[in-house]
Amino acid sequence: MTVVRTAERADLPVVLQLIVEHAEYERAPSPGPGLPQRLDALLFGPSSRLRCLLAEIDGTAVGYATCSPEISTWDGWEYLHMDCLYLRPQARGHGIGQLLMDAVLHHARQLGMVQVQWQTPTWNEGAIRFYRRLGATAVEKVRFTHTL
Repeated sequence: MTVVRTAERADLPVVLQLIVEHAEYERAPSPGPGLPQRLDALLFGPSSRLRCLLAEIDGTAVGYATCSPEISTWDGWEYLHMDCLYLRPQARGHGIGQLLMDAVLHHARQLGMVQVQWQTPTWNEGAIRFYRRLGATAVEKVRFTHTL
């Protein structure tokens, strides 16, 4: 049976493993030291803003999505930013991504938000097809980071 639920503190080790797998899939460096402590505070601390949704099949985690509220200055409203959505390869193509997206959209509605935004690498054609099937539209931009 497939279930999508909010991650709990006891799930942190499996969430961290999924994050490492996600980084490998996206050809990104592995997360650095201190991530468990930072994630614990972001997900479960007194002023936590990040939400993690876990997808499980028969109690085994097969994917996750994370999201947090953000603000659009141009529109003058809050939206939900989905930072990550990842499924292990064996879980793809079985409707589990749809279940995770439904949970993210439900969370946005619960918060009174009218929009969810996210991004995916341009080479990830499977994800792009999936998001377009959901009715999402792409906005072309170049993402920058500046490490301090």
